[in-house]
Amino acid sequence: MTATARDRGAARVPVRRLTVLYDAECALCRFVRDWLGRQRQLVPLQFVPAGSEAARERFPGLGHRVTLEEITVVGDAGQVYRGAAAWIVVLWALREHRPLAHRLSTPSGARLAKGAVLAAAKWRGAQWGGQAYRRQDGWVYDGRSGWSYARADCADGSCATPRTPG
Repeated sequence: MTATARDRGAARVPVRRLTVLYDAECALCRFVRDWLGRQRQLVPLQFVPAGSEAARERFPGLGHRVTLEEITVVGDAGQVYRGAAAWIVVLWALREHRPLAHRLSTPSGARLAKGAVLAAAKWRGAQWGGQAYRRQDGWVYDGRSGWSYARADCADGSCATPRTPG
């Protein structure tokens, strides 16, 4: 099987390995990573923390800020999948879930997949207290303004600087 992007005029390119970029500080993301790692894989999955130095070295042209906001999967030939498409391609890589991935790749299935991704994002946001998501390393994500870095001596956030983590 090959992954295609006919809608963009891209050539058919075989997918032999997928790299899943996940937020290593998100409990839901770590749970899903562990679950995926236990599944029988038809296409090997590798897991790399999003925004990490390892991710930046492997994928220097990738927008790393977005990888912390939305699941991103990168194919071995440079294919990039985000959001619902990323979940579908990961399911496609799993032996027991490939038939589900095929069903989700239809227009009506894609709407269902997008709904599941939005539900997960909402749950993840609720874990942040509905406000900002603060990582242990000082990075803060606010859904309105994106990522910023807040020093430990800056409790009110007034000295935060907008940047991308990692």
